[in-house]
Amino acid sequence: MVDLTRRNLMEASVAAALGASVAGVASADQPEDPDTPLAPHVKGELKRFSSTALGAEVTGPFVFEDGSLLYSLQHPSRDNPAPYDEAGIGYFSGFQFEFDGTNDDFDELSTPQTNAEQGIVRGADSDYTFLAQAHEEINGGTEELGVVQTPDGQNITTEAFAGTQYGDAAYNPDCNEFVATNEDGTEGYLFTNWENSPGNVSRIPISRTSDGEWEADLENAINLANTEPMRDLGGTRINCYGDLSPWNTMLSSEENYAHPRVSLAATVGDIVDAGTGKGRRGAHEFWNRPNPSAVQSAVDDYYGSDAWSVQGYWSLTGIEFLAYYLGADPVNQGDDDNTLEPIGDIYPNPYRYGYHIDFREPTADPPQPVKYYVMGRAAWEAPDVQSDRKTVYGCSDGDSKGIYKFVADEPIDDYDDPMDVAGTLYAPKVTNEEAARELPPAAVDLEIEWLELGHASNREIESWIADYDDITQVDYLETHAETDWETDLETALEEADREVVENGNQDYITDEEIVRWADQYEADGPDGVDPELRRVPFLETRAAAKEIGASIEFNKAEGVDSVEGAGPGDYVYFAISELNDDMSTEEGYEGVGDIQLERVDGGVVYRAELESDFNVSTLEPVIVGPDASDPADVADDALINVDNVYVMDDGRVLCCEDADQFGRSYSNDCLYVYEPPENGIPGRRPGDDDHPGRRNQGANTPGRGHDDDHPGRGQCADERGN
Repeated sequence: MVDLTRRNLMEASVAAALGASVAGVASADQPEDPDTPLAPHVKGELKRFSSTALGAEVTGPFVFEDGSLLYSLQHPSRDNPAPYDEAGIGYFSGFQFEFDGTNDDFDELSTPQTNAEQGIVRGADSDYTFLAQAHEEINGGTEELGVVQTPDGQNITTEAFAGTQYGDAAYNPDCNEFVATNEDGTEGYLFTNWENSPGNVSRIPISRTSDGEWEADLENAINLANTEPMRDLGGTRINCYGDLSPWNTMLSSEENYAHPRVSLAATVGDIVDAGTGKGRRGAHEFWNRPNPSAVQSAVDDYYGSDAWSVQGYWSLTGIEFLAYYLGADPVNQGDDDNTLEPIGDIYPNPYRYGYHIDFREPTADPPQPVKYYVMGRAAWEAPDVQSDRKTVYGCSDGDSKGIYKFVADEPIDDYDDPMDVAGTLYAPKVTNEEAARELPPAAVDLEIEWLELGHASNREIESWIADYDDITQVDYLETHAETDWETDLETALEEADREVVENGNQDYITDEEIVRWADQYEADGPDGVDPELRRVPFLETRAAAKEIGASIEFNKAEGVDSVEGAGPGDYVYFAISELNDDMSTEEGYEGVGDIQLERVDGGVVYRAELESDFNVSTLEPVIVGPDASDPADVADDALINVDNVYVMDDGRVLCCEDADQFGRSYSNDCLYVYEPPENGIPGRRPGDDDHPGRRNQGANTPGRGHDDDHPGRGQCADERGN
């Protein structure tokens, strides 16, 4: 329901937190946070398996049938010794997890202390061996691994095109999924996401040798972005994590941070009530602006001390390159930067990005992709499809984002045509917020119910998306500016920017349509809205969910997974990289969100037991990270800023880091293995023997102030505030 009281409260608290600067970002002179009890805290046991090379995240873990492990080396420091100075995909030679229930298959890896140890990838009782690295020749020498091309075969790099790029080309390999082509799982295709814009997924034939090693056939590897089916789909952007579907296909998720139309805690209703979007507009509204990622500097110039952080603005980088990928003619390019000359021939439709992509017939040449528009549009990290083949959980990364649920009418792989997949999209509502207020996250189970957003089919939503095709950067100027842009481009652009700030981007779904949808939803439910408004929750998922009071306040929901074949009684794990801002009681956020827990910048891993209908209704904290300023004797051995989670066959969970490092004695991200208190047996609830685990030690010291929105370290963006 539309909660006007909450709207007004949110508007007042955001204004107080902002002053005239950043919506929802605390000031530099914010008082230090008190210690949060039970931070860090582990319900079970946590063991370090690997530390990655300096500058790199731990991304894309995959465990083969024989227990072999691989992951991606994403955006490593260029100062590392070769070969760890280049991105790639590698496995741990000589090691296999053992799924015999003993869980003693490796000795915990020590922390990396020397410069030599910090510059390489280290594994417990094993050596990291590259299968493939970025820019290697593939596909008979016609392509470079991870590099996207124009329709005429030109590599899309900053060396070839002037403009902004989302991360260096082929620098951000992420999710890996293996589709076996023989019964014993020793041969098949490795699918790898490349987290760039334009996005990409590569397919590499790999096999296990007679001596137990793995090898790649790069001659026959391909970049799927450069195939006609992917180009016909409009391509992808920011392919981050994903999953292997129950029907044995690669599911790749688009982490489209540019989708927010409102910044942080604001709602569209706030804008309509105030009669202006000043202080609240998000990146989506500037999608088709000439040089879109420069909108933040423009807002700073226009509004001075009244400027605000345009949530996701930095993720507008690479959109022009996406247009060139689709075949647009490069506009009047400068020597080393974007110009304001608008693209007027071919330009990507924003509503075509931010989905889960399924590569049906994964062994075909080429595979046939389909986007599941019906599952909602977000900055997806990953989907987790349950064994009923109907229920899907997903996490949207960034600040003030959501976890979502989709339930198909029939098993998804039973549809002859995936465009006929139909079902219902849901957003969460935390129902025990009063009981959870001002408590440490480790002490509180979050109770949730699911609010139905709407029902539609994949084909129906694609038809709604098509209504916004063929809108270009020229349209941004001609729709919103009175001055003729061909006569005075700079004046026209400022007029257009200011008009979009005030009244929204009229080329796409309007503020008024979203508020009208919410009003009708409140009066008549999701099935009672006007037919033309049914598109709102599917194309503007976050804005719609916030408008009806869903708990869209999770900060960096980074991963979701469950054991293969999970059923009622098993667990789904949700990784929340930071628990702060709207979820917390920190100064400037009091009363902003439903969840008002004590702040833990180190993040939380929740798990939820699957019920008989594959619903989940309770999020139980099982791992809590440290406070930001905890000393090395605490931070060195704690899971910090959990990214993706991967549940192995025996119920143990691989936990990846994308860490802020805090007080650690080293600057490397690590891969941990979490063993639940039930000794790794899926489906058993912990009882009175719950214990904090050996990582629940050390006194905590006061936390740090909060940073401004920023693209983060390395070339792959950190998503705080996006």
